[in-house]
Amino acid sequence: MVERIDGQPYLSINVDRLKIARHGVNVRDVLRIIEISIGGKSATRLYEENRTYDVVVRYPDAYRNSAATIGNTLVPTREGYSMPLSQLADITVHQGPVQVSRENGLRRIGIEINIQDRDIGGYVAEAREAIKHQVQLPPGYFTTWGGQFENQQRAMSRLMIVGPIAVGLILLLLFVTFRSIRLAMLVVFNLPFALIGGVFALYISELYLSVPASVGFIVLFGVAVLNGVVLISRITQLRQEGVAVDEAVERGSQDRLRPVLMTASIAIFSLIPMLYATGPGSEIQRPLAVVVIGGLLTSTILTLVVLPALYRWFEPK
Repeated sequence: MVERIDGQPYLSINVDRLKIARHGVNVRDVLRIIEISIGGKSATRLYEENRTYDVVVRYPDAYRNSAATIGNTLVPTREGYSMPLSQLADITVHQGPVQVSRENGLRRIGIEINIQDRDIGGYVAEAREAIKHQVQLPPGYFTTWGGQFENQQRAMSRLMIVGPIAVGLILLLLFVTFRSIRLAMLVVFNLPFALIGGVFALYISELYLSVPASVGFIVLFGVAVLNGVVLISRITQLRQEGVAVDEAVERGSQDRLRPVLMTASIAIFSLIPMLYATGPGSEIQRPLAVVVIGGLLTSTILTLVVLPALYRWFEPK
């Protein structure tokens, strides 16, 4: 939908200097008559107690409601007779702008687009290519994309900074917890498992990568790392007690099976209502819930199966 910028009727009165000179009338006199008859002019002031009001005088509506009636307005001359305004000026009615929108000191025309059943970024990329090859803008004109797309690009640029920082902080805290970079890398190795489930959940639900979905991945990484820490810390504790590696892996997996399942199931069941949200805010709730639930399903299974199997190769020497 294109923003409406024209369609407002405008009355233009252009004084013909040759005609008024023939009758001995100057431009100022004509403009004063136009101002008084159409726009009105303050004739005196009314005082009421401690307030003052301007008393404005102008023609009734019947004498200024059209170009023809305005043209019948009489303009006195220095010779003592009066001339109709239509014989001294060109009176026309034309269409002009309804409003003039500005942004950053520049005029703009807004075009609103509602996108359904596809991602905003992909649509904007295709639209830019189509405009580039099919639309020739006049000199001085250019296009900018704003609205939700602008907010998405701003948020994604921030997430591109926040995401690596979050992963780096997780790795640092894991190193402080285990005192081993190998075990820290083993727990971080659980993140791709969570990523696979989140991406697959977005695919089967026909949703797209958006800002809420990106936030959901960050939340998912935290829960996935927590499950990995719970499992690896128990296995490491058994190894420090002198238990053989195979027995420690088996006993640790059995001891931490229930806590890992409880952590994942609580997060999953608490987000299920967000999957069926249809009211205001559902466009934010559903992508986040889909990513977290799908990622937890795969990361929980792979945490209980893959991490114990890989512990032997990541155990500190």
